[in-house]
Formats: sequence, C-alpha cells, structure tokens
Amino acid sequence: MTFDKFFVRRIFMSLFGVIICAISVGAFKLAALGVDPFQSFMAGMDALIPISFGTLYTIVNIILLAFSLIFYRRNIGLATFINMFLLGYITQYSYEFFMKIFPEPSMVFRFAALIIAVVVICFGSAFYMTANLGVSTYDSVAITLVEKWHLWKFKYIRICTDLVCVIAGCVIFVIAGHEIKEIPTIAGIGTIITAFFMGPLIDFFNNKIAIPFLNKGKQENYNPEEQL
Repeated sequence: MTFDKFFVRRIFMSLFGVIICAISVGAFKLAALGVDPFQSFMAGMDALIPISFGTLYTIVNIILLAFSLIFYRRNIGLATFINMFLLGYITQYSYEFFMKIFPEPSMVFRFAALIIAVVVICFGSAFYMTANLGVSTYDSVAITLVEKWHLWKFKYIRICTDLVCVIAGCVIFVIAGHEIKEIPTIAGIGTIITAFFMGPLIDFFNNKIAIPFLNKGKQENYNPEEQL
C-alpha cells in the first residue's frame, strides 16, 4: 500500500469513528441514564441555551480549540475538525431519529440501549484513535495541562477535567429549570459505566479490529502509539 492510500485509510477511519461515536451518543441520550463526562456538560448547556445541539457542540468545541491553538497545538489534526463539525449534528439527528422510532422507551429498553451505546462508542473510538490524526478538543485540554504545563499525571488530570464537566453539567442542568431528581438522565449509571469500561473495551477493539484493519496490506505494521 502506498503512503497516500495509507493516509486515505486513516482519514476514513477517523470519519467512520466519529460517525459511529455520534450515533452512539444519540443512543445514550435515548437511554437517558447518563452519558460520558463531556456529554454531561453538553447536556447541561443544551438544556440552558436555546439553539440546536449540533450548533452548540460546534461553538463549545471552537472555544476549546482556541485554547489548544494558543497553548499547545501538537494534538490538533484533521480528526479534530472532523469531530468538531460532525459529531454534534450527527448526534442531534440520530437522537431525533431514535425518538421518532421509540417515543416512549421502557426502562428495560433504555438499559439495553445504554449497553449497546457503550459498546458502539468504544468501537468507534478505537477507529478514531488508531487513525491518530488528532484528538478531540476536549481531550486536548487534558493533554495540554500535562504535556505543556506538567501539572500532574494524565490519569489524574483527566479525572479532574471529567469531574468538572459532570459537576458543571449538573449545575447548569438545574439552573436551566430541571429538577435535581432528573440529574441521573445526564449523569447517572451510564456515566459510571463509561468511566470504568470504555478504556478496556477501546483497547480490545483497537487490538482486535482497528489496528489490523489499518495495517491490512502493509508489509510494515503501523503502531499509532509509537507516533505519539
């Protein structure tokens, strides 16, 4: 495989990964049992600001992108922009589509949707991450704090940024007029599951599917971790 074809494959993986992740976030929203930390923050913002979710997601990510461009551009790439301009809108339309098909999902159905969403988002993330064409603007914030300013180890910084997102999302959600008892719909069991199971599942899909797909037809295997 020539370099150009290899690069095209990486672009395809980034695009495919973002689309799959966006659809899964729509399923998370349908389940209404909690989403990942950044989406918890976005759910709070979505409840407060009267514009479409896709547009809101793009605006928030442009602000985060500005932070990264000013302080640490190393992790910004093509996939960053694919994520920034596509994920929010695909999530919005996926959720609207799911709600038309399943307007009143039962609790059992919501749990099933949650489990499927977790598996699907890990599958999509594996392709997106293995392509190694840049990280999301939210991921870039934690990386900047670690690699540029050396504040702490990444895993601890990421825990802090995730906690800030969840707390801020819940506070904004309540300020927007929702009751405290509704908070588990944006920061609940789904948030806990993503915290504990996304890492191992992404690693599984990386090794079993994404990396073999990327290296298919290449004489010399490509390891994305060596490029970081």
